Amino acid sequence: MMTTLPVSRRHFLSASTGAAFATSLASLGLAQNGIKKIRIGCIGCGNRGTFVAGILKDDGGYEFTALADYFKDNGDKFGDTFGIAEQMRFSGLDGYKKLLADPNVDAVAIHSPPCFHAEQLVAAIEAGKHVLVAKPVAIDVPSCDRVREAVKKAADKGLVVLVDVQSRGDALFQEGIKRMHEGAIGDFTFGLCDYEADTIPLKVTGDTPEARLRNWVHYKALGGDIITEQNIHAADIMSWALGQPLRATGTNGRNAITFAGDTADHYSLNFEFKGGSMNFMSRQYTVGGMQFTCANKFYGSKGVFMTDFGGRVMIRAGKEGYWAGGVTKDLYREGSVNNVRQFHGQVTSGKPEGNATVEPAIQTVLLTLLGQMAAEEKRTVTFDELIKAAKAVAPDLSGLKA
Repeated sequence: MMTTLPVSRRHFLSASTGAAFATSLASLGLAQNGIKKIRIGCIGCGNRGTFVAGILKDDGGYEFTALADYFKDNGDKFGDTFGIAEQMRFSGLDGYKKLLADPNVDAVAIHSPPCFHAEQLVAAIEAGKHVLVAKPVAIDVPSCDRVREAVKKAADKGLVVLVDVQSRGDALFQEGIKRMHEGAIGDFTFGLCDYEADTIPLKVTGDTPEARLRNWVHYKALGGDIITEQNIHAADIMSWALGQPLRATGTNGRNAITFAGDTADHYSLNFEFKGGSMNFMSRQYTVGGMQFTCANKFYGSKGVFMTDFGGRVMIRAGKEGYWAGGVTKDLYREGSVNNVRQFHGQVTSGKPEGNATVEPAIQTVLLTLLGQMAAEEKRTVTFDELIKAAKAVAPDLSGLKA
């Protein structure tokens, strides 16, 4: 049986955004005499944006210079917390453009609704800014292509782009994946990818354009479906371990959640890879006291590699392949701490190192989009079909202020 976190995802996030801010520089081991400050602007000032800003502050290597959020109240709360001057707080859909035009901004942290990630990332690169961006980097195939092309140009210009995926920044996950790739479990045969979480409540009621934007996580055109916006944490480990899938088959639905929105509340899929397949399941609604789970099991001819977001990462195999691994106790925070630290090092050294986190992030988005297409069309869809279809997502932003 897969291990689970002893708390709900909602409680996990709220606790992280509160008490975690109090972690000292000394405990993080990040305080450095004479550290170079990166002047950073924050695009998106909601829960995740505020959480990562707390890590940026604790890191000690960043100076907050500007912010942009569609909602002025979000921006003002964020600006008061992190000491950003009122004249450097921008709102509206085009607020990020004013931020990017400021020569005093060296880098940006993007934590806006995912439908804006690709557009804002590309614009930031064009403006000559380094970019720290949350997952997912895009929510459709054409946007993935735009990001890929822009990031290649960024690396050539010496601009750093780093995707903040927590598991990728964790040493246990890195070591476990390395051992699997080196043959610790033998030939991959089959496995299970599981993401389960409680219902995400509405922030506001109503069906106005601004209400929908505040509740973006429940609208596929604003946040991507749950498989891309939420389940991507588990799906990314599958993509990391096995690479590009050949095809996917399955279903999804919206049967338990009855309030506003159109995202699915569950998925049941089978992803086929060269040599084996992965059963994928997700639940995004509260039921029966079930706890938050984000876990994978990869079975091979010699053993099994097991991962748990916030739990144990290990390999069970024969004497030669066995690896005790360890427990990722605070991965949601510590993974981002490591990513923020890496971002600072690459920016200050002027070494993007090929912006190596971006292509894996794109590949994981494509995997989730393949699963979404297969589930919505209730048929087997090949990866090539997904790429050829290349459906763009166009959110309805009418009624929102520029």
